[in-house]
Amino acid sequence: MAAGCGARRPRGPLLLLLLLLLLGRPATAAGGGPAPQSPGAGVRMFTPFHFLVEPEDTLSVRGSSVTLNCSAYSEPPPKIEWKKDGTFLNLVSDDRRQLLPDGSLFISNVVHSKHNKPDEGYYQCVATVESLGTIVSRTAKLTVAGLPRFTSQPEPSSVYAGNNAVLNCEVNADLAPFVRWEQNRQPLLLDDRVVKLPSGALVLSNVTEGDGGLYRCVIDSGGPPKYSDEAELKVLPEPEVPSDLVFLKQPSSLVKAVGQSVVLPCVASGLPAPVIRWVKNEETLDTDSSERLVLLAGGSLEISAVTENDAGTYSCVADSGNETIEAQAELTVQAHPEFLKRPASLYAHESMDIVFECEVTGKPAPTVKWVKNGDMVIPSDYFKIVKEHNLQVLGLVKSDEGFYQCIAENDVGNAQAGAQLIILEHAPATTGPLPSAPRDVVASLVSTRFIKLTWRTPASDPQGDSLTYSVFYTKEGTARERVENTSRPGEMQVTIQNLMPATVYIFRVTAQNKHGSGESSSPLRVETQPEVQLPGPAPNIRAYTTSPTSITVTWEKPVSGNGEIQNYKLYYMEKGTDKEQDVDVSSHSYTINGLKKYTEYTFRVVAYNKHGPGVSTQDVAIRTLSDVPSAAPQNLSLEVRNSKSILVHWQPPPPTTQNGVISGYKIRYRKASRKSDVTETLVAGTQLSQLIEGLDRGTEYNFRVAALTVNGTGPATDWLSAETFESDLDETRVPDVPSSLHVRPLVTSIVVSWTPPENQNIVVRGYAIGYGIGSPHAQTIKVDYKQRYYTIENLDPNSHYVITLKAFNHVGEGIPLYESAVTRPHTVPDPTPMMPPVGVQASILSHDTIRVTWADNSLPKHQKITDSRYYTIRWKTNIPANTKYKNANATTLSYLVTGLKPNTLYEFSVMVTKGRRSSTWSMTAHGTTFELVPTSPPKDVTVVSKEGKPRTIIVNWQPPSEANGKITGYIIYYSTDVNAEIHDWVIEPVVGNRLTHQIQELTLDTPYYFKIQARNSKGMGPMSEAVQFRTPKASGSAGKGSRLPDLGSDYKPPMSGSNSPHGSPTSPLDSNVLLVLIISVGVITIVAVVIIAVFCTRRTTSHQKKKRAACKSVNGSHKYKGNSKDVKPPDLWIHHERLELKPIAKSPDPNPIMTDTPIPRHSQDTTPVGTSSDGSTHQRRNSYRGHESEDSMSTLAGRRGMRPKMMMPFDSQPPQPVISAHPIHSLDNPHHHFHSSSLASPARSHLYHPGSPWPVGTSMSLSDRANSTESVRNTPSTDTMPASSSQTCCADHQDPEGATSSSYLASSQEEDSGQGLPTAHVRPSHPLKSFAVPAVPPPRPPTYDPALPSTPLLSQQALNHHLHAVKTASIGTLGRSRPPMPVIVPSAPEVQETTRMLEDSESSYEPDELTKEMAHLEGLMKDLNAITTA
Repeated sequence: MAAGCGARRPRGPLLLLLLLLLLGRPATAAGGGPAPQSPGAGVRMFTPFHFLVEPEDTLSVRGSSVTLNCSAYSEPPPKIEWKKDGTFLNLVSDDRRQLLPDGSLFISNVVHSKHNKPDEGYYQCVATVESLGTIVSRTAKLTVAGLPRFTSQPEPSSVYAGNNAVLNCEVNADLAPFVRWEQNRQPLLLDDRVVKLPSGALVLSNVTEGDGGLYRCVIDSGGPPKYSDEAELKVLPEPEVPSDLVFLKQPSSLVKAVGQSVVLPCVASGLPAPVIRWVKNEETLDTDSSERLVLLAGGSLEISAVTENDAGTYSCVADSGNETIEAQAELTVQAHPEFLKRPASLYAHESMDIVFECEVTGKPAPTVKWVKNGDMVIPSDYFKIVKEHNLQVLGLVKSDEGFYQCIAENDVGNAQAGAQLIILEHAPATTGPLPSAPRDVVASLVSTRFIKLTWRTPASDPQGDSLTYSVFYTKEGTARERVENTSRPGEMQVTIQNLMPATVYIFRVTAQNKHGSGESSSPLRVETQPEVQLPGPAPNIRAYTTSPTSITVTWEKPVSGNGEIQNYKLYYMEKGTDKEQDVDVSSHSYTINGLKKYTEYTFRVVAYNKHGPGVSTQDVAIRTLSDVPSAAPQNLSLEVRNSKSILVHWQPPPPTTQNGVISGYKIRYRKASRKSDVTETLVAGTQLSQLIEGLDRGTEYNFRVAALTVNGTGPATDWLSAETFESDLDETRVPDVPSSLHVRPLVTSIVVSWTPPENQNIVVRGYAIGYGIGSPHAQTIKVDYKQRYYTIENLDPNSHYVITLKAFNHVGEGIPLYESAVTRPHTVPDPTPMMPPVGVQASILSHDTIRVTWADNSLPKHQKITDSRYYTIRWKTNIPANTKYKNANATTLSYLVTGLKPNTLYEFSVMVTKGRRSSTWSMTAHGTTFELVPTSPPKDVTVVSKEGKPRTIIVNWQPPSEANGKITGYIIYYSTDVNAEIHDWVIEPVVGNRLTHQIQELTLDTPYYFKIQARNSKGMGPMSEAVQFRTPKASGSAGKGSRLPDLGSDYKPPMSGSNSPHGSPTSPLDSNVLLVLIISVGVITIVAVVIIAVFCTRRTTSHQKKKRAACKSVNGSHKYKGNSKDVKPPDLWIHHERLELKPIAKSPDPNPIMTDTPIPRHSQDTTPVGTSSDGSTHQRRNSYRGHESEDSMSTLAGRRGMRPKMMMPFDSQPPQPVISAHPIHSLDNPHHHFHSSSLASPARSHLYHPGSPWPVGTSMSLSDRANSTESVRNTPSTDTMPASSSQTCCADHQDPEGATSSSYLASSQEEDSGQGLPTAHVRPSHPLKSFAVPAVPPPRPPTYDPALPSTPLLSQQALNHHLHAVKTASIGTLGRSRPPMPVIVPSAPEVQETTRMLEDSESSYEPDELTKEMAHLEGLMKDLNAITTA
């Protein structure tokens, strides 16, 4: 290497000269080419000179020792010095601070007190090399922790076992690292369950009994430790009652630097113990799989080595299963200054212009300053900061040589990067002729700011085609000379710019050829022109705010007035606009009023004299004071999330009305029914939505939002209402198919819009859009559940695409909806098309009003309309299908559509028109108006008599034309007096949307009036006009007080040879057969009595208690007193397939039929029975259809004498709830009364028709509702019901106090009198079929009952009525009345509960004994069957 260098050295000057000739001009700024970056041989090289170690920010405590590291590299080694707060330290005479051999600074016994802090401050390491220069390190901050002092101390507290606890110990942030905890004055070990937060607080999670004790925190900062007060933590046993969920520690907003670790505290307490999860920018964080995210004890979040991507809003969500609470905090991440481009070392010659480049980044944006050889560079005419951070040096001189450093600094820290500048000597000329001086140098053009110089070629080279020229100039009186080079060879003029007016400059010109630079021309002295005699800028212009709408500006008289100042003109302009306003002012201050609140304005002042306006001042910017917002937040919307929460959305007030920085929003809400109970919630200013939880189910709430600034609260929005769901949405199945799908093809895209599924009770998590050419499965895109449109991009023009849309939730994807579209071919687009409005939303306000809002992308961001455009809104409903659009125009971005129909789906679209141009219609938005009570009555009400049943009528009607919602039921009113008060009319409720209903047991030959009223979820509609109908007259007589009973439509005559197929009279049965049947029935009765006695003796006490509980649950809580013992025979269940009982004729026994109506009836109103009826028994069909769970049919009859009753159910189905009787209630008021005196036990009696084997009240189980043609005979294996069996409810009622279990009507006198008895109301239950030994009925012809829903009069009861007061009714009979008889009947329990009770009671029987008795009874029945068939 040495040899090589020595061989090159003689050629160094020649190469350097050649390099300079090639470059021509070594300036990089105004003068021309770049400075040379590499020297020729023999020129000194750049010297490595930089820091190896720089000091770092350090935290120390009083009395400790601190070392600030610093080490620099250079040859020769540099001299190290230290600066504190910009002043050099004298370390020679300092006994506490000394310089270590490597250059580090050592401080022993740090001094720090309240009034004396000599060691705290900013330190900087300075390295110097003689003959090279000086460099400085980054500045490092030495912080000394203050005196130990607690801002908050732990307080005694109690916590339930298994829950979380927080003990506070707040200290100065500098002392937090020195905090430790003690339990019972012993050091507390931290683990995964016990952690210390950065603030010093202690968190204990999943507290156990061992965590109880005395706690205190200790500040151990080197000196004597300082202890806090002791606080006792009590651990309580876990309670059984859940407790409210509350935050013990909430996260707070933090500012951290990149690379640091951060802990966001969050601790909640409640029972059940809450689960903590973190959400960032509405996305749940996965702390399990992340290495940088750790969930600490109690739920705090630790993020290690934070990056700028970690910045954002973090939400801590605590969920206990019963309730959820949330707290938010903002994490701001700052970044140290970093160099994107470091300054590069440069070679240059004197008089050149150079630029050191420096590009930096950081957060916040760093500021840049330049240092030369350790001293700050102060900008001047020759040292300028250009392009924000670069340093430009004009007219280099030898003293400019040295080390330059770019120092970048922001709130996080600072950094430095340096470069060396070497000034090269001009190379000596090579052998050969040099040009002489240019001739005739003159200033051909002199102005105030520039001078144009021209010259002739040197005398030594008259052609001068290859010569280049350099113009050197300097301001008179200064030594710094600058150079400007010609742009091309042979050019003999140059313009020098950026000069000062009325200033003397000295110019000289040299010519260069290939051998070097020639002689310089004689100096030329030129003075620039003075400025026109106008005023200079007014100095010291200042502006300050005096109110939210006014600013005062002050200034002083210009220094260069150039004559008397006549006046001033103050110019001001709102920042961001281009419209400047001005006002004439004669003094040196002015106050401008009427400005916008919290708006930035710029001001400048121009002074005027007799010559005109002078030089303007620099702009000064200032903002008016803030004030409360002058407008409410925009676009308030409510989204019902579930049955207990509503999500409130809004947008900030318009920017021009915010009047300051929005610091938060105040949400006020209340129940719509309670005007005074208002709840307030405050949210942060950056938050534009809030989930309101803990609401009541199915309740309407009103909401309003107001914006807040530091000055107060602005106006609130109008009240907006929403109703929570009755129950939470279902997510046990996939969503239904979306209700509509629309596609709009463009050239390379397709706009897809849709509406959600009609069934809003199923959760929809999002929508999946599939598309492809010919198949929708090529691509799939998933969007959020809130989205209603999507644009599919990057499609092929003129291609056929198939598109599918499916709604999905956690269960899976629903049924797809298909659509196809063909993209448009390439066409020349309209150069200036109007964009259609976007974001069209329909907000339902009431049953007839919808607010339509939209946005216009062609407007500025603040969506302010400043031109003459207007919007056209159109809307229509699809029912009927040919409905035409209605239109309206608006000049704002919303419109209130009124006069709509209730409960109707409308679609809305908007277009914008500006001048002659209009946009296409926007995408449609849909909205369904709220329901309203029906505003019209049911129509086409008709009443007809039922064929063959003169006492039964059928009412038919049509729905109201203005239902205004889903019809949930009807109420039929009828009366014999059209002028009676409406509460005196009989009420028949019809549940559901059925349009027909039958009413039984009306009085013959009586005019009735009927009205119908419809209801929906909002209430009752008007009544229809009264319709009159007269029941027919009686068609025959079969005895006093007798009538034809109603028979079910499924009735079939017994299959016996004794009856003709047509029901005509036949010969009576043989008397022997009759005698055998009577004896057989007697034998069966005796056997039943024996069996009952056996079971009664074997009943245990526990069985009796179970049975009594079941019966008590069935019959209610009433107690009945009597003389009978608390004994009840069990029901014997027999498969009815094995029974074949034949009918036998009974002697004619006319019995009165009791009426079921509250309207007075008489014996002559009953229907007589013809003498030609056959011997068949009369069946009655209990029809049940729809949801009429409270309807039942009853028949009342009297029995001539008391007779033992044996009940033998033979249904193969398991036992169902026992039927219980209920008091009769009117739906409006208690106007119905009963008069009777012959009930042995009114609450417990089973009333029978002697000629019919059915009980007074029959009912259907829930499982039988679907079968509308079902009757009591509807068993799987028999087609006919034995005529000799009497069916009754297996209601084994047993009075706890000894009341009789059943009773019958007695005395034939009462039967003949036609006395009406009250009908028992029977709750729907499974029909427990049984039979008993009845009196012989008279032969009667079968009649059939069509399968229409029917309800006897007075058998309706309001739903869910349990125990009511005794009610009486007056029923006239044969002109005489009976005293009122109270009827107290308990309500039936729910079906499932009763079933469970009966199953318990059934299990009390011994199965072996039951089997034997049943087998014996089956044998007797077979013998009876053989006798009857003989």
